[in-house]
Amino acid sequence: MRVIVVGAGQVGSNIAESLADEHHVVVVDADPDKVDSITYSHDVLALEGDGTSIETLEEAGIGKAGLVIASTDVDETNIVICGAAKAVGDPFTIARVKKTNLLRTWEYSAGAFGVDFMVCTNLQTAETIVRIADLPRAHDVDTFAGGLVRMAEFEVDSESPIAGETVSEADRYESLTFAALFRDDGVIVPTGDTVISEGDAIVVIGSAESVRAFAGSLTPAPSLEDVNEIVIVGGGEIGYQTARLFEDEGLEPRLVERDPGRARELAEKLPETMVLRSDATDVDFLVREHVDESDLVVAALESDEKNLLASLLAKRIGVERTIGVVEASEYVDLFETVGLDVGVNPRLVTAEEITRFTRERETENVAMLESDRAEVLEIEVGRDSLLFETRIGDAMARLPSGIVIGAITRDGALVTPRGDTVVEGGDHVVVFVDTDVIDEVTSAL
Repeated sequence: MRVIVVGAGQVGSNIAESLADEHHVVVVDADPDKVDSITYSHDVLALEGDGTSIETLEEAGIGKAGLVIASTDVDETNIVICGAAKAVGDPFTIARVKKTNLLRTWEYSAGAFGVDFMVCTNLQTAETIVRIADLPRAHDVDTFAGGLVRMAEFEVDSESPIAGETVSEADRYESLTFAALFRDDGVIVPTGDTVISEGDAIVVIGSAESVRAFAGSLTPAPSLEDVNEIVIVGGGEIGYQTARLFEDEGLEPRLVERDPGRARELAEKLPETMVLRSDATDVDFLVREHVDESDLVVAALESDEKNLLASLLAKRIGVERTIGVVEASEYVDLFETVGLDVGVNPRLVTAEEITRFTRERETENVAMLESDRAEVLEIEVGRDSLLFETRIGDAMARLPSGIVIGAITRDGALVTPRGDTVVEGGDHVVVFVDTDVIDEVTSAL
């Protein structure tokens, strides 16, 4: 399929890279430097031009395109691109926006703007923060099979109780599968004898209860079920949406906002949130308001540097866990090294959601890990599947290395996969797959 991606920034580049192996991708950007960069770094056709221009879209092959993704940094430009694409062709259109009100308008107006699917960066980031907050130590969390199956990625540090253990020793949960280890630049599909090392990122798949219990064994930090105090620093759109989602979970967070007008507005919008007007980088204020007694601090200020400072101050006064918004993707690892527990990059979250949606048109559900080094797929087993009426052990012998069957759901119940488990037609299978073998695996399953 021909895919046109307008916008060659971090979002567009990540999307293009993810789709290039399976589709003919054309990337359009008005910045010649970005066009040159993506030409040399990705196996795509890059064009310099204005994505809102009919002439540019025609040069990109809009007449043959099955998908147009508008991913510039300007909401209105992305909407115009989708409308222009619909005017001269019939592609499926995806628009990236930051403003939640645009998403709400689109949701209530079928076919509005000529956009078939819309992703809101601010809302997507807030949802990611809340999912991660629910599992201590988690760096990535996703659900499958209507919530019956949960996938989570955890970092193993020197204090982790599983550091130095084999997978067999660490596997103390009946409905949990150790799907993979990310170590250095490699992906390891573990066996029972594989030793879990400090610095590994470990991926587990299983029931929500088992994944939660495993997370609890790694750290004493509470999940959302047990959390008493959450402080959100910054009342911008991400901070507001995060507070609203915590309220939906039955929680009563506190939100710190410096601007008096914005603080007043947030207090009216968030009935279950205590809004405090102050500078969250003021240590005296943090101590006076007992922020040190918080279970979690979320830093959602207007700059990466302020988010890092707020997080470090929170850790210094005794806060157990911090999650921070990091706009510059190259800073995420650095910030996590110097003290931030989890950094969430809005652009990467958006790119993954758009790529996920394009993949979901072929599978039931998709999650991408470690910047698409691996994927977790949910697939409904049909008669053409290699798994149909087959023992998992026999099927795995015919599949390439780099795949793990993480969970099976059957008639609304979870089945923990073992080598002698027979997969039945209609089962939903959650599979971890190294991206190096993704094409071969998806065609077989």
